[in-house]
Amino acid sequence: MLHKFIARQPIFDTKENLYGYELLFRSGLEEYFKSNDPDQATSSVIVDGFLLFGIETLTAGRYAFLNFTDDLIIKRLATLLPNQQVVIEILETVNPTPEIISACKYLKDLGYQLALDDFEYHQDLDPLIKIADLIKIDIQKTPLDEWKEISKRFNGQNIPFLAEKVETRAQFRKAKELGFKYFQGFFFGQPETFTTKEISGNKLNYLQLMNEINEEEPNFSRIEDIIKREPMICYKFFRYLNSPIFAFTREIRSIQHALVLLGLRELRKWIFIVSLAAMAENKPSALITSLITRAKFCEMLSPLLRKQEHSLDLFLMGLLSMIDTVLESPLNKILEQVAISETVKSALLHGEGPFKPVIDLVVATEKGNWSQISQNASLLDIPEEALTTTYMGAIEWGNKLLQFEPAA
Repeated sequence: MLHKFIARQPIFDTKENLYGYELLFRSGLEEYFKSNDPDQATSSVIVDGFLLFGIETLTAGRYAFLNFTDDLIIKRLATLLPNQQVVIEILETVNPTPEIISACKYLKDLGYQLALDDFEYHQDLDPLIKIADLIKIDIQKTPLDEWKEISKRFNGQNIPFLAEKVETRAQFRKAKELGFKYFQGFFFGQPETFTTKEISGNKLNYLQLMNEINEEEPNFSRIEDIIKREPMICYKFFRYLNSPIFAFTREIRSIQHALVLLGLRELRKWIFIVSLAAMAENKPSALITSLITRAKFCEMLSPLLRKQEHSLDLFLMGLLSMIDTVLESPLNKILEQVAISETVKSALLHGEGPFKPVIDLVVATEKGNWSQISQNASLLDIPEEALTTTYMGAIEWGNKLLQFEPAA
């Protein structure tokens, strides 16, 4: 049986709003090492992304960026897809023949957006540049220091440029200063060099709340007091619990009532989720999306790892894995203030211990790093088909949760 794998990489605008995802495909982890058929890859993304996995689940209503080769462009394969949802990426290997240019104009007339992928200028591309809606620049191949001179060629042409492989906030800032309109990469998850930035008072309350609820014997009176003195977290917490996610027949009005209905384990999870969401209020929406999906993915892996008794620890590891980016403070300083297991701390702070391959697998899955996925799945003895199902389940859970995100 052939197992299907899809990864997604986020794309942002200048305000760090999520604009879309590039969808990446493999017909099983082994294919990373043996497949050289980009036509098959894109065809499978179309079939799997739009039919098997569900495009709404994968992109949460944003644009889906898909790679197209010469053959797929000429065959007009894109016409099988909704023109409102997809951006056709014309690969750098596409030869701009008259037949290709004609096919691209046809797709453009039908309302499809066209992007030139891994762009390096040469004169033969001029006809495609004239009809392109977006040009993607790999900033690893074309460093930003060189881009300023190159960009002069396109002055006045009004074509938005997208910077690919933006992995740090410094790269993001520089690309934005140089006029890029869109950005692809995981820069929101890479904390900047810290200058001992103090954590604000209300965020310290959230950390205290997370610490209190995760103590072996929580003091619920103190927890109630902290929630009551933080209007935002109080509002979000009870809005979540009384949303259709739970569909309780009676309205929950107190922590004690929530404890009775949810149990301590679930109550801990939700207090951590709401605290992280409140702390990340002014951060890119994709950051909280990533944290929630990571947390659920880690938790859902626990039965596959035969570690069901550690499912909460795994959930919290995923949720806390980028809290240094949320709080703009060193991770070791933050984790000193939260009662979590030494196993979780060891994985997050030192890259050691039994949970290290789990967080490595989760991050590799986000990035579509097929060799790393294969290595860690093998190390953890996780079957390929179970890995795909689990990841999609985590995405679906995260989408459902964020759909009911209480407004401030």
